[in-house]
Amino acid sequence: MTTVVTKKRSLLKETEEKLNAQIQMEGLASFYYLAMASWAETHGYLGASEFLYDHAEEERMHMLKIMKYVNDAGGYAKAPEITGIRHDYTSLREVFESILEHELAVTRSINKLSDFCFEVKDFATLNFLQWFVNEQREEEATSRRNLEFFDIIGEEGQGLWMIDTEIRNLLAEIKKGN
Repeated sequence: MTTVVTKKRSLLKETEEKLNAQIQMEGLASFYYLAMASWAETHGYLGASEFLYDHAEEERMHMLKIMKYVNDAGGYAKAPEITGIRHDYTSLREVFESILEHELAVTRSINKLSDFCFEVKDFATLNFLQWFVNEQREEEATSRRNLEFFDIIGEEGQGLWMIDTEIRNLLAEIKKGN
């Protein structure tokens, strides 16, 4: 249904579709982190689970931020349909390797969306996306740092306990910086 409000819009229909795809990706990321958090918690990695639960909420916030932007620009943001979430992992390292791969995919998606907005001269949306570009740089750095703990500390003996502790400490540092 088209209303007076949705007839008067600055947001291109194609931009709206691409932003809705990004909403889907951010919603998926939130549930992705949530499933990982539950796995980590049930395997005794309480520091990692705290980090992952926090990131699940952060990804949800990213999704909501885009939804609000789309609606404010006269579009129609669609709540994502979430399916196909992985629930089992063989190790804590595998969880954090998966996270880095996912964050790299999100970065590529944001960059592609930004490029599209530049091409169609949608500078308002391009400006809005700049926050996500910067956020992804931080997400990638955090993901790499978490993986470094496995290489620096090692997983033998008390290594996994120390890694779990360092992941919790990194979360505290991130929260202190915000």
